[in-house]
Amino acid sequence: MKTLPVSLLLVLFTWTVCAWADRGRQKRAWIIESFTIEEENPGPFPYILGKIEVERSYLFKYELRGQGVDEEPTGILKINKEGYVSVNGKLDFENKQGIKIIKSTFEARDHSNNEVETRLGVHIEILDINDHAPEFQQSVYEVTVDESHPQGKDVLTVKASDDDDSSTNNGTFDLTIKSVTPKTENVEFYIKQQKGQTFGTVYFNGCLNYEKAQKYTILVEAKDRGEKIQLSSTGTLIINISDNNNNLPAFSGKTGSGKVKERETGVEVLRLQVTDKDTRGSKAWKAKYTIHGDKKEQFKIETDPDTNDGILTVVKQMDYEEQTYLNLSISVQNEIPYLSCKVKKQVPNAKWEVDVIPQISGMSVENLYNTIPVTIYVEDVNDPPVFIPPVKHVQIMENIATGTSLATFTAKDMDGSHTNTFKFVKGEDIDGWITVNAKTGLVSTKKILDRESPFGINSTYRATLYAVDDGVPPLTGTATLFIHLNDENDNAPMLEVNTVHMCLNTEPTMANITAVDLDLPPYSSPFHYELLGDVKDKWSVEPTHGTTVSLVKENSVYSGHHLLQIKILDQQGLSSIQNLSVTVCDCSIAPNCHVRMTRVAKMGPAAAWIIVLTVLIFIAMCLMVLLMSCKADQKMIEMDDGFGHLIKSNTENPGTDCMDVFIKVPSSVCNQKTIYSNVSLNVSANVNSSQKSTSQTVIHKKQEAPQLLFPDQMFRRSIHRSSTRSSYRENSKRSSIRSSAFYGNTSYLSNKLAVIVNKKLLALQTRDEEFVVYEPHCYTDEGQAMGRAELDPLSFPENDFDPEMLGNLDSRFSQLATISRPDLMQR
Repeated sequence: MKTLPVSLLLVLFTWTVCAWADRGRQKRAWIIESFTIEEENPGPFPYILGKIEVERSYLFKYELRGQGVDEEPTGILKINKEGYVSVNGKLDFENKQGIKIIKSTFEARDHSNNEVETRLGVHIEILDINDHAPEFQQSVYEVTVDESHPQGKDVLTVKASDDDDSSTNNGTFDLTIKSVTPKTENVEFYIKQQKGQTFGTVYFNGCLNYEKAQKYTILVEAKDRGEKIQLSSTGTLIINISDNNNNLPAFSGKTGSGKVKERETGVEVLRLQVTDKDTRGSKAWKAKYTIHGDKKEQFKIETDPDTNDGILTVVKQMDYEEQTYLNLSISVQNEIPYLSCKVKKQVPNAKWEVDVIPQISGMSVENLYNTIPVTIYVEDVNDPPVFIPPVKHVQIMENIATGTSLATFTAKDMDGSHTNTFKFVKGEDIDGWITVNAKTGLVSTKKILDRESPFGINSTYRATLYAVDDGVPPLTGTATLFIHLNDENDNAPMLEVNTVHMCLNTEPTMANITAVDLDLPPYSSPFHYELLGDVKDKWSVEPTHGTTVSLVKENSVYSGHHLLQIKILDQQGLSSIQNLSVTVCDCSIAPNCHVRMTRVAKMGPAAAWIIVLTVLIFIAMCLMVLLMSCKADQKMIEMDDGFGHLIKSNTENPGTDCMDVFIKVPSSVCNQKTIYSNVSLNVSANVNSSQKSTSQTVIHKKQEAPQLLFPDQMFRRSIHRSSTRSSYRENSKRSSIRSSAFYGNTSYLSNKLAVIVNKKLLALQTRDEEFVVYEPHCYTDEGQAMGRAELDPLSFPENDFDPEMLGNLDSRFSQLATISRPDLMQR
């Protein structure tokens, strides 16, 4: 066995000692130093809280970290080099962070290497003081309670809180009622608070009464149990009392006659007045009336919503002869049930003894309602007569003789106090069948009665009678008479339809015919049919007996209209001869003869309309021709555009409606060596009012044409207006009126003229360039003189051209001016 060297043993011993020393220092880190600070300590600051003891303190420096130092609340704690902990400010137990204990860390560091040698936990408990008073959750509580609210039932709950420590007396409080306004002897309020609870419930003893107090104001105090000082606050409770029906209405009087006339309804008889101490207009105040003793329900009573009066009204007729008066009783209550509470005895610290209605055993609320007796007197008035019986039925044969007695009516006066006389008068008699004896009431026939009359319904005729007395005012009773008529055979059968349509056919064809009889069986159908006249091998009836039979047409009957006679007999042999119109047609053309005739008939109005329209169109055309006739006034046509001017002229002669405008060349001009044209301008204008006053202008060549102007003269005329105007004929006695439609088209006419003139001038220029020498030649109308009677000679001023005007004209006029007047263009 080998032994370790001494040096190694020393090393192991040193390591063991150091390890134990480190273990000793690490244990000091679990030690906690505790201090206490009372909140809101006024200082002065800083003050010493305590000292942290550390062994060999001269080897270390001290530091504090955590809450109170560099964490909230910051800057409160500080430690010096001797280990004393000081406080630099106030602490609040009710701080926002909710810190009740400040937890910080103490560290002791070696001066030589700044390593932590000792770490301690420092806990500083903040001690609460009573610096907060309890506060109510609401400053004012308000509630509404019905006055029928029973005692001992909770009214209102209030809640308060205290920010101080609830585990101490500083945060514990008590709730008490400090005052009640107003103070009444019928009620006592109190509050209950469970131990350790922060809320309390308000109750009351006794009975609430709206008439004594409509509102209670209660002051509640919350006071804590602080040892050095007790803090408190108050809250206000407002308890509103709502009115209930704790006061019954009582009758105070009645107004009205208390009388009603017999047979009178809807009339106010009495008005009853009541008083009620409950709130006016509430359901506890509104009265509700009940009638007792009205077995026939002849009256009703309603409440006046404004005055609360009871209005008694008669709703069924009363009869004086049956009863002269009626005894009633009327009770009154409210719309909501009655409830009463009265204090019998006040018991301290317990519920009071009270009497509550209707909770009292053996007592009925109905017995408490106020009742008033009422007597209604019936006044006698004139009663109408009464027929006995009011309805009679009479059965007789029709066609009886006039004046036959039917029935006798009797009437009775129901008045008991006095008797009236009366007379009988006929009432409703639509067809005037009856008469009535005014004294006896005997009803007789006035005319022969016909069962088949349209005024009878199911063989019955209705009439009415009146019995009118002589009272004041006179009254009337009514009776009804029903006359039931037995039938007689007084009506012969007749065809229901007397026209028949049948088709033309190689085989016999049939059509149904039906007869009717206004009489009843056995005086009516089935009937017997018999054809009269030459009908053999043409027409027949199959069968001959019945209500509806068939008319048979043989194939020998031609198409067209045929008139047949048929004898029809009823069961008793009463007969009539009826005419039957039969139309036979080819059904291959029209499927039904009746449809064909209808179509033909419908063509009549269409043809009439066509004729009417034709006549109207003819009249309109006549009017148009009249407007276009030669008798119409001639219109003055004025051409005043930049390319030329048409001279006004009226050439109305018998037999013509045209206006011709010719450009005449004076004879003196023909002597000049100028180019002439054989073109004549003939302007014809025709204004037709029937064609919306449209104008047409025709420009054409004419065989016999007047002379044209020289080119330079034509150019001057296209720029300047003519200095002369043609005169009207002597026989023109009416003023010329411009036509707006024709005048609107003069611009179009002038443009056409300008285009033609320009073309002719260009042609003249071309000829002038081609032929150096051109002998002018004047043309005139064959067999006529140069002048025309209807046109005045044209004259032109010497200086009628201004070169400056070319600036406003088209470039073509400049070219024309150069050719026509080179002398002026060179200036």
